[in-house]
Amino acid sequence: MQKTDGRAAGQAVGGPVGGRIYLMDELRGFAVFCMVFYHGFYTFAYLFHWAFGEALLRFFMPAEPWFAGLFILISGISSNLSHSNLARGAKLLVIALAVSLVTGLVVPQERILFGILHFLSVCMLLFGGLEALRKKRGRPAPPFRWGELAAFAALFALTLRVPSGFAGIPYLLEIPLPAGLYVYWLSPLGFCSPDFFSADYFPLLPWVFIFFAGTVLGRLAAAGKFPRFAYPSRIPFFSWIGRHALVIYVLHQPVIFALSSLVQLLPFMGGR
Repeated sequence: MQKTDGRAAGQAVGGPVGGRIYLMDELRGFAVFCMVFYHGFYTFAYLFHWAFGEALLRFFMPAEPWFAGLFILISGISSNLSHSNLARGAKLLVIALAVSLVTGLVVPQERILFGILHFLSVCMLLFGGLEALRKKRGRPAPPFRWGELAAFAALFALTLRVPSGFAGIPYLLEIPLPAGLYVYWLSPLGFCSPDFFSADYFPLLPWVFIFFAGTVLGRLAAAGKFPRFAYPSRIPFFSWIGRHALVIYVLHQPVIFALSSLVQLLPFMGGR
């Protein structure tokens, strides 16, 4: 989402390497690359009802939470390198709401009400607000702590099944949550009601804990203390995608839909 540059931070604290953290660009780019293909398969399956699209979607569906989680984690890390998370979050929220409007008008059966862009904008605003409060109180930036990282990982695991109605250890020791929590207006939190639908759905529970785990790791990035292998560029293709992630993410679905519509016109695809 954001161009990640640890140069100033690394030099300010005498970091061992400094400079742009290209590994973050490349990992973000890889995650976006995977999401583009996944959304392409989703479009083939649910909008155009192509059998090969359904097969590809079923095959890759188990991997989707992993590359989406990687994207969220990198976004959390990047938040420590931003000058204003409140401004970033507000701009991204406007884009996310535009996505909701466009999908609701063009493809209402596949509208996006609270997708990954909505989720990230809320996380950025939340993190930015907490940072502003910390600075207002004159408190220094907290150091990296393994305990915080472990706590966020545990909270993610414990809330992983909240959208499905459970909390606890997934599939081992689960506690059913009250049905009264699952109302429409709480769906963005993770309490997804039966009448809520979003083709792309990333609720705050459990994903907010992945974002905040990223903000903990981001303290190392801001201090120029990432491992040396994280700084050199190794895969320029993914690095370029990572640096232009937001533009690619916003534009890829209309492009996929337009190209699929053209393919649909071909005689062997059933067109006339």
